[in-house]
Amino acid sequence: MGKRAPKLPGAGPGAGGPYVLYFYPKDDTPGCTKEACDFRDGLSAFRKAGVRVIGVSPDSEASHARFSEKYALPFTLLSDPDKQLARAYSVWVKKKNYGREYMGIERSTFLVDAKGVVRRVWRGVKVAGHVDSVLAAAKEL
Repeated sequence: MGKRAPKLPGAGPGAGGPYVLYFYPKDDTPGCTKEACDFRDGLSAFRKAGVRVIGVSPDSEASHARFSEKYALPFTLLSDPDKQLARAYSVWVKKKNYGREYMGIERSTFLVDAKGVVRRVWRGVKVAGHVDSVLAAAKEL
């Protein structure tokens, strides 16, 4: 927190803040779909606060296009197949599932202000109620 946010590749014109950048493991899986739909459902409130929403996962652009269309997601999803952005935000981490260790995305969210400075960080996110917490912080920018 308080540090300059890494540059967003492919975020398009006006890629500066304020924005919410949320990292999720995989398109079209139960938790990731719930989180994306929660951000979709809260998007008008984020827009009213002047804050954009951007999702990031290692999935391909084609996968993102299918996911966006299937769930009518009206915000940008960035493809990070080489995990460069995930590494820049330190969310590409060692995880453990049923005793097996592997590398994966730690579900995390970053709130970046208009000057491009990270103002809030949520790591190890539990999806239920998360978007409400992020929106409350976004309204304080």
